[in-house]
Amino acid sequence: MTRTPTPWHTIGPFFPQSFFREGDSDMARGAAHGERILLRGRVLEEGGRPCVNVVLEAWQADAAGRFAHPLDAAAGEADPGFLGWGRAWTDAEGRYSFRSIRPGSYADPAGTRAPHVNLLLIGSGIMGRLLTTVFFPGEPTNAQDPVLLALPPALRHRLVALPDGMEDNIPAFRFDLLLHGPPEAETPFFED
Repeated sequence: MTRTPTPWHTIGPFFPQSFFREGDSDMARGAAHGERILLRGRVLEEGGRPCVNVVLEAWQADAAGRFAHPLDAAAGEADPGFLGWGRAWTDAEGRYSFRSIRPGSYADPAGTRAPHVNLLLIGSGIMGRLLTTVFFPGEPTNAQDPVLLALPPALRHRLVALPDGMEDNIPAFRFDLLLHGPPEAETPFFED
């Protein structure tokens, strides 16, 4: 019997442990200004199976809503102690974690952006890059964020992290990603 591989059976990319350095998942390891937070969760397949060795890259604005990037007109005012970018890898249970600061909101040509963290996922069995955005509960600007408003109302909650207690006196937020499953449960991803 001949078996044809499906997208979930593809090989690669494979990332060696040396692809990661100590502290890559700590975006606030410098003298960053703002409230420290922990963003953690699991990356799962249909049926709740963990996705192992998925690479997650996160990027976000600093506490004042600025990016240390040449395309940000206020880049010179960005917090020099905040990296704004990090990388994590899922473990055998599909868990990941980032240490960061609570991002600020900012004006964008599309409208006011609520505090958020952008995530990119790549890994074995994922046929391309997956991009999504994590929002925080209770933010007044969530109601006007153009990315959240682009989704049907029934899916918007899928992009809002959940409070997940405290760790080392730092508020934690949980954001699980479901790559494949029922449409009402899958994480919404965006084209880049």
